[in-house]
Amino acid sequence: MKPLNERRRQILLAGAACLAAAEGRAEAAERPWPKGQATPALQLNSFPEGQPWSLAQQRGKAVLLNFWASWCEPCRAELPSLELLDTTLGPQGLIVVTINFRETDAALKRFMDQMPLSLPVLRDADGLVSRAFGVRAFPTTVLIDKAGLARASVVGERDWNGSDMRQWVARYLKA
Repeated sequence: MKPLNERRRQILLAGAACLAAAEGRAEAAERPWPKGQATPALQLNSFPEGQPWSLAQQRGKAVLLNFWASWCEPCRAELPSLELLDTTLGPQGLIVVTINFRETDAALKRFMDQMPLSLPVLRDADGLVSRAFGVRAFPTTVLIDKAGLARASVVGERDWNGSDMRQWVARYLKA
């Protein structure tokens, strides 16, 4: 039997994680950013505008990076609470950005026609940014502090407007 290639393996793992989360078998868990591991550079184009967006240009603000895919049910379920979090904590210096994993323009357009987003959508067309941030399952959210340093990640769907998640994010807004 042939070993699965890397792309297929990643898609299968991500799909399994999404399915498990949708069925309530996977717990979303906060993970501190690995000590000594640098924050990866991030420069992607927005969709559909194609404007460049850079993490380095966001210094002085906390940034929540949400890695997602339209085929992932927990990802779709989580997006409205991320939009509300952006509305609530944006004035305090939080930037919420979504990063779509390896979908075509046509797939993204279909999704956004059905579920318009007010949040910035960046395209990780080749999956390299997701890989650099250690994303193995969707959704995964990485919190970047005001100094531009990755502090922690959360794997799995969360209610970003629940008190526990708001408090978690607020810690990094004060720092």
